[in-house]
Parts: sequence; C-alpha cells; structure tokens
Amino acid sequence: MSMDHAVPHVSPHKLARLALFSFVLTFVVSRGFVLLIMAHRIPNFYFFLKGTHVHHLNYGIFLLAAVGGYGVLRRPVGRTASLAALVYGVAMGLTFDEFGMWLHLGGSYWQRTSVDAVIIVAALLGLFAYLRSLERFEARHRVASVVLLLVLAGFGWVVLSTGDRIGEAYGPRLRELEESSSP
Repeated sequence: MSMDHAVPHVSPHKLARLALFSFVLTFVVSRGFVLLIMAHRIPNFYFFLKGTHVHHLNYGIFLLAAVGGYGVLRRPVGRTASLAALVYGVAMGLTFDEFGMWLHLGGSYWQRTSVDAVIIVAALLGLFAYLRSLERFEARHRVASVVLLLVLAGFGWVVLSTGDRIGEAYGPRLRELEESSSP
C-alpha cells in the first residue's frame, strides 16, 4: 500500500506576496544596474547579439511564457508553486522595468525616475497589504522586509548619485529628440 505524502497547501495570498516581493526586488535591482551602467559607474555588461542590444524585457517575456506554461500544464503545488510565484515576480520585474519600450521603442531609462518611484511605492503598499497582522509577523517576514528596505535604500542612493551625471550626459540629446518630434 502506497502512502500519499501530503503536500502543504500554499495560499494564494502567500503566492501573491512571493510574486510581489520578487517583482519589487527585481525591478529595483535591474533599474539600479541600468542607472549605474548609464552613469559609467560599472562596466557595460549588456548582452548584444550581432550588434543588437537584447533588452532584459525579453528575458522577462521568455520567463513569463515559461512560468505561465508550467503553471497551466503542471499546476504546481507546495514549494513548487512558491518557486513559480518567485520566478513570476522576477519575470514581471524584468518586463515592467522596460515598460516604456512597450510604448516607445528606444525609450530612455533615466527620465522615468519619478514614475519608477511611484511604482515602487505602490508595490510596497501592496506588499504591506499582504503582510500578516503584527501578531503573526514572523522572523522570515522581518528578514524579507529588511532585505526589501535595504534594496530600496540602495536604489535611492543609485538614483541620487547617478541622476545628475545621466541628465548631463543624455539630457541635451533627449531634449533635441523631444523637440524634433513635437507637432
């Protein structure tokens, strides 16, 4: 007689929290790397294929397709569902980080800083909306919150330390392009 191993149920709220957490983390980290590369603070390690820059939104799209297909065809449960939620958040972060390119091919990174901040704040509010009540706030929730706050603080530093340099380097050309495309 075979014994069925009980797979622990993972609530949709927990999966949403995992996806939201990895979304915010990925969004902030990828945006930080872009700003550091554009400010020439770190080397350009973008991936180019025959001279074409392969943007990270493409990685996100492929990950979304993979995790979506896996979710539909395999219907993960337990830890596998949790891992799928984390990968989904990473894919969404990579894709939405370059949301401007969905609308305008070749959109710039640095001039969307205020929009980025709004998205990060909205995501944080969403994260806190999913957190358990303070009585049930466990050590792992504190760890995730501290990691997220440290990443956001690092992102704030990156934005403040690179914003002027990026604006000086790319601002005149972007203003020229904006004026030439105005009616």
